Amino acid sequence: MARKPANGDTQPTSYGDAVQQLEQLVTGLESGQMPLEELLTQYQRGTELLRYCRDRLQAIEDQVKVLDDAGALKPWALE
Repeated sequence: MARKPANGDTQPTSYGDAVQQLEQLVTGLESGQMPLEELLTQYQRGTELLRYCRDRLQAIEDQVKVLDDAGALKPWALE
């Protein structure tokens, strides 16, 4: 079950969208120009986006399969 973002932002439309949003958040956080309350809100949004990205990557990794020498499917693993 997907969690609803705490600050009312919607889920990203894609992995690329989530990464782009994360990059923008990091730039804003690093600028040092945000009020403390907004820093916390943006940090929370960043953790939600990071969770989304990790979940999407895991789902894709789970789908990727390779054939072993015997012709059987096995999970793909980075070697």
